[in-house]
Amino acid sequence: MTDRSVSNFPSGPSANGPLGRRGFLLGAAALAAVPVLIAADPAVAAQELPDFPADVALYRSAYRNWVGEITAVGLWACAPTGADEVVEVVNWACRHGWRVRARGSAHGWSPLTITEGTASDAPVLLVDTAPHLTGLSLDSTAAVRAGTGVTLEALLTYLEEHGLGVTAAPAPGDLTLGGALAIDAHGTAVPAQGEERLPGHTYGSLSNLVLSLTAVVWDEASGAYVLRTFDRDEADCAALLTHLGRSLVTEVVLRVGSNVNLRCVSRTDIPAAELFAAPGSEGRTLAGYLEQSGRVEAIWFAFTEYPWFKVWSVAPTRPLTSRQVTSPYNYPFSDNVPTVVADLVGRMTSDAAWYLAPVLGNAQYDVAALGLVTTLSADIWGPSKNTLLYLRPTTLRINANGYAVLTGRAQVQRVVAEFTSFYRERVAAYAALGRFPVNGSVEIRVTGLDDPADAELDGARAPLLSALRPSDTHPEWDTAVWLDVLTLPGTPYAEAFLRELERFLLRTFDGEHALTRVEWSKGWAYTDEAAWSDEEVLGTAIPVSLGEAAWGQAAGILDRLDPHRVFGNGFLDRLLR
Repeated sequence: MTDRSVSNFPSGPSANGPLGRRGFLLGAAALAAVPVLIAADPAVAAQELPDFPADVALYRSAYRNWVGEITAVGLWACAPTGADEVVEVVNWACRHGWRVRARGSAHGWSPLTITEGTASDAPVLLVDTAPHLTGLSLDSTAAVRAGTGVTLEALLTYLEEHGLGVTAAPAPGDLTLGGALAIDAHGTAVPAQGEERLPGHTYGSLSNLVLSLTAVVWDEASGAYVLRTFDRDEADCAALLTHLGRSLVTEVVLRVGSNVNLRCVSRTDIPAAELFAAPGSEGRTLAGYLEQSGRVEAIWFAFTEYPWFKVWSVAPTRPLTSRQVTSPYNYPFSDNVPTVVADLVGRMTSDAAWYLAPVLGNAQYDVAALGLVTTLSADIWGPSKNTLLYLRPTTLRINANGYAVLTGRAQVQRVVAEFTSFYRERVAAYAALGRFPVNGSVEIRVTGLDDPADAELDGARAPLLSALRPSDTHPEWDTAVWLDVLTLPGTPYAEAFLRELERFLLRTFDGEHALTRVEWSKGWAYTDEAAWSDEEVLGTAIPVSLGEAAWGQAAGILDRLDPHRVFGNGFLDRLLR
């Protein structure tokens, strides 16, 4: 393989950190994969949670988000066996001044579930959805009824068994459906040239597939929280389709359609300068592939020139060169941290050898390029689930910021070119000062918007708080470019760098030819020291980007359905004030 590693960087001190190099990574993955549960002492539970519903078992549990930067130890938690028990728990919490936080897989970055600094004695109760709220059944040949604790992998497997599927989905299969819907989770897909949307499918977020949902809401007449089902054509449903954790949804009915076979071809031979070139340039551009296939993803490792570029296409029969895959997660070199990467990460984090960022980026590229060849995964084909899901919890745990830039399809290459040009210039400027704030990758995806007509239900409404809700002022916009920058937790200067990037996005894509919105599950609202902290972004930029009227409408509905703010935390109080 061609050697594209970066030399001429000084060597650092010993790489033997207190956890060890692989221990740092694998330990983090193990801790985050499964919540640590400690059986409750009945006497202590009775004292600290008096009159708690007797039929719901309590336990102590730690909370840890995807990268372990938001943690809480020893919180009270429970796993109701059904929606009725959820209602009992919520009414208990309301009577006793507690807050309820639904927990799925905790595969997220932002403080929408638990805020950093939540004490073990805080009146916060975790409600685990994954153990029991997992029912699956077909409501019709074009709709599935699902509990919100079911994982996306389980849901897509069930659909596949019935000849059904979705157009696009997030890469991690461990996400719970409830968590995915709360933050308008998405994949990557727009119509290819000549492609028509299939009945029951959408190019928008998973939230755009909802036909109805059942949530725990306040009932004024009875003076208690009750279960209520909201149809997609109801005004209140529009706020619940992407509720950011300000509600608790127990079950949804999703519109689904016939499954398709997808081919996924990976390339590592197109230079970033060519792939992300200015619009109108000759050569192999991202927009060109988008036109041909409609489904692309670029993973551009820091300090490298050749992205890992994936191109999916609809292929009813297996192409001659494709390897058929019968299960998901077909990139084992990505799902399990290779020794060379683990050693570099361990050295950087344990010994503060952040100057090794260029070496790490090139090592990640080399692992991907070689791994695609050795695992025969550069050209794979099979039912949609098997190429859409490719990320396991054992992958490298890394921070991510995230934004969706709404625009017209013809402007995609312009957005990508302007963003990558600014990113490249700022990375070089920081490196010239001996600073390396980015050591992961840039990830770029492209989706359609949340067109409510895709639900095929008269009067269906768009999710009010989805980043993919169509613009009221630019109805011609039909596309979103998703932009993420990944870097290891604790990387010096990362927040300052990401603040510059965020300011660039908000300034450049300000509503004229494109518009920046935040990706709820990831990092945004940066100061020089922290994410989710910039008051101007929180209080002005975000509401304006979604439309102040829609923002106010959503906040009002969520407050009316939960006037006691049982479903919330300090950060959500501040965001949705």
